[in-house]
Amino acid sequence: MALLDPVRLWAIARKETIQLARDRRSLALAFALPLLLLVLYGYAIVWDVRDIALAVVDQDRTAASRELVDGFLASGYFSLAATPERPEEAARLFARDTAQIVLVIPPGFAADLGDGRTASLQVLLDGSDANTATIAMGYAEAVARTFGQNVLLAGERLALPLVAESRVWYNETLESRNMIVPGLVAVIMMTIAAMLTSLTIAREWERGTMEQLAATPVTRLEVVFGKLLPYLAIGLVDTAAVAALAVALFGVPLRGSPLLLLPLSLFFLFGSLGLGLFISAAARSQVLATQVALVATFLPAFLLSGFMFAIENMPAPLRALSYLIPARYFIVVTRGIFLKGVGIEVLRVQGLLMIAFAAVGLALAVRSFRKELG
Repeated sequence: MALLDPVRLWAIARKETIQLARDRRSLALAFALPLLLLVLYGYAIVWDVRDIALAVVDQDRTAASRELVDGFLASGYFSLAATPERPEEAARLFARDTAQIVLVIPPGFAADLGDGRTASLQVLLDGSDANTATIAMGYAEAVARTFGQNVLLAGERLALPLVAESRVWYNETLESRNMIVPGLVAVIMMTIAAMLTSLTIAREWERGTMEQLAATPVTRLEVVFGKLLPYLAIGLVDTAAVAALAVALFGVPLRGSPLLLLPLSLFFLFGSLGLGLFISAAARSQVLATQVALVATFLPAFLLSGFMFAIENMPAPLRALSYLIPARYFIVVTRGIFLKGVGIEVLRVQGLLMIAFAAVGLALAVRSFRKELG
């Protein structure tokens, strides 16, 4: 008997399609949830630090000190939150979250500049949020450095012996959303694909239709492929819709070829759908299968794929574990195609790993499915 008979395969796929069409909640989950998650996470997850609350203690009250403050505000990174009289008030401002950074300009600031001496400034930072504090300190140093370069001495501008000019590639505006959204495509599609198929076999057990399926001559491979095909079509539509929304709504550049993204997405979906079937066959309960699929796909893809946190900064055990996370490799694909416009010559390794993931996912699904009752 052939392992894959087209007639039996089509019958299983048609049965699953009809069953899916009758389940409006699953259809809503399949089509609406990926777009909703992309919009929510795309707007919610932002690494850019803007509008840092700045408090200024200007004890010099000169044109030079006001020019320095204007430089901070004109940078676009700081917004004036308070103007306390004494530096001792910084603790109160930090405790009430009124300010995140306090700039203290001591008396004699302008006089030191005018006499050619080194002028001192004090910057106090709220370190409770270490990431924001580090970024704010970098911004403050850059503004102070620019002010120092432009200061007038003896009526002439300082001539710098070396001028560095920066050129930013791939993400010219330095917006974190351009890197976050392509990564979200990988995280969302893996999670949704696994959750969708995690309901299929468990649903057969709960509805009592597994007996009917077991009585048919279909093979395990035909059941797995037949159940995957409708969800594979949905997954490809979702991937195309999510990618289009990333470009249209968030303005993420798509510099690479969609024709390359399509087959790599196909293999990634195959693996994710197969993983969901494996969970469904093992759990035999729709509620349990959905919960396991969420924990087994979303959390690893979100935390250990390099999407949120740099893998090289993780402890050694987590770095080793991250090699087993398929989303880690697909994120390289989505970011490479969207931002850098790279081709298969760069993504060859990731492409082979997507094929391997598809094979492993299908193998797990076939192996876990049993037609025997009991």
